[in-house]
Amino acid sequence: MRLESDHLGTTRARNRSTRRIKTRTHDSVKIRISWKKSQVTATLAETPTSSRLKTSLPFDAKAQTWGKEVYFRVPFTADLEPDAKQVVEPGTVCYWVEGQSMAIPFGPTPISKGNECRLVAPVNILGRLDSDARILDSVEEGDSIRVEEA
Repeated sequence: MRLESDHLGTTRARNRSTRRIKTRTHDSVKIRISWKKSQVTATLAETPTSSRLKTSLPFDAKAQTWGKEVYFRVPFTADLEPDAKQVVEPGTVCYWVEGQSMAIPFGPTPISKGNECRLVAPVNILGRLDSDARILDSVEEGDSIRVEEA
């Protein structure tokens, strides 16, 4: 049996035939993202950028929207990581390097092809929302956002 970790910090125990036996996340940190109409929690991956996020908690920001994406400034900077992506799944919590912002898509953006979640540039993956990302549709431009440990 051997242990393997993916980019979200999930460890999988596998036997010699590589059949999955069990999955769990080590030392996962949950954050809460709140705005006037609702809130959502997310589980962070173990990455250099998510470590910077954890040490910056709590913080407040002003929401901006771009198609079906909510983004807001964060109080830290980070470099682009080798596994950065431009197209992600809805509810992926991302760090946009050029914008020094957290970005969370929940559907197509103005540059998406079809229904994909395509961000303006490659982003670092911070983690995933724990529930349906469509709740972010209630965030309005200029809403106060609070990010804290859950």
